[in-house]
Amino acid sequence: MIRLKLTGLLSILMLIQQPTDHDVLTLIDNDQPIMTVDREELVFPLPNTPHMDLHHLDILTAELSQQVYIEPKNAYLDDYGNLQPEQLGYQLNKRSFHTLYHSYFYSKGAKTLKVPKKPIYPEVDSELLSRIRQQAIGYYVTYFNSYNTSRTNNIRKSSEAINNFVLFPGQTFSFNEVVGQRTKERGYMPAPIIVRGELSEGVGGGICQVSSTLFNAVDRAGLKIVKRYSHSKRVPYVPPGRDATVSWYGPDFVFMNNYKHPILIRSKVRGGSVSILLYTSDDVNVEQNQVPSMYQ
Repeated sequence: MIRLKLTGLLSILMLIQQPTDHDVLTLIDNDQPIMTVDREELVFPLPNTPHMDLHHLDILTAELSQQVYIEPKNAYLDDYGNLQPEQLGYQLNKRSFHTLYHSYFYSKGAKTLKVPKKPIYPEVDSELLSRIRQQAIGYYVTYFNSYNTSRTNNIRKSSEAINNFVLFPGQTFSFNEVVGQRTKERGYMPAPIIVRGELSEGVGGGICQVSSTLFNAVDRAGLKIVKRYSHSKRVPYVPPGRDATVSWYGPDFVFMNNYKHPILIRSKVRGGSVSILLYTSDDVNVEQNQVPSMYQ
């Protein structure tokens, strides 16, 4: 008999403690519900008065931040030179969200909240890009055997990685940082590389042609070279001493924008050639350097 009474009491308590729709907070983003939270889930167990569990609130905030985050996108030039506009990004406005959540927590009943967000502005907008595409200040072209599909793939991928990159005044450009690690998972393929003066096979072989082409365009534009290393063996695509070897765990090619306006890098692979052009504003007075080509 006693056991039945206790069982009945426990059932009643469990029923009382079960979350109901009357206490649920529904979070909405872009007119769609993305998360529901029950007030009881974030209550710190103290007698007589509800107390917010700040640790669980931090977890909720982190999860919500990931769900609503949208990365901004810079304006860029497409393959035909047409300007494609920038796109705003968005992130959770944590302060506003916490204010709204506190209001819900210490009130009664269910509530629906639109997730508060704030915009993230891209670094490069259409207005800036229009200004810095006016004057070509450096260029260089090199050639390769396009029938070597693995090497061509690596050249194309690294060229795409630096294309449309904008370097602001006083900033440095690191080839390794911008292109990233050359791995099979990122689409790079094994191709010939030079190691201690000998030809070998390595993932990403061929990207040094892109870094060398970039070096000569940068040098012609009068930009400051910070780091540049030559191969241990002569390469066929630039004159002697005009190459820039790079390796993820080794040499890097680094230069600085010493002008007062941003620099735009345009890199393009067509057939068996890679061409790199550098642009900036018409307001920049450039003293170009003489740079030899393979055919001078």
